[in-house]
Amino acid sequence: MFFVATGAVLLALVLVVYRAISGPTVFDRVLAANSIGTLAILFLAALGFLTGRPEWLDIGLTYGLLNLIGTFAVLKFFRHGDLAFDVEEDGTE
Repeated sequence: MFFVATGAVLLALVLVVYRAISGPTVFDRVLAANSIGTLAILFLAALGFLTGRPEWLDIGLTYGLLNLIGTFAVLKFFRHGDLAFDVEEDGTE
């Protein structure tokens, strides 16, 4: 059953990579990149189970945190145009 699940994750990964390349807007590409990260975590977890190496789950969790931070950084860049955006002294943006 885990072989089927791993194959399904690989198929979904290929489809999401296609969506990331051909996405009409930049937000579609950001969503596809986030989905690639999620599917990579699932793939690492399933492959770690199949090979009997549970430390791959730790790698997947680390990758998940990096994926979250990267997604926030990209969205902040698209919203403000700069990663070093600060709120002005009077509290307005």
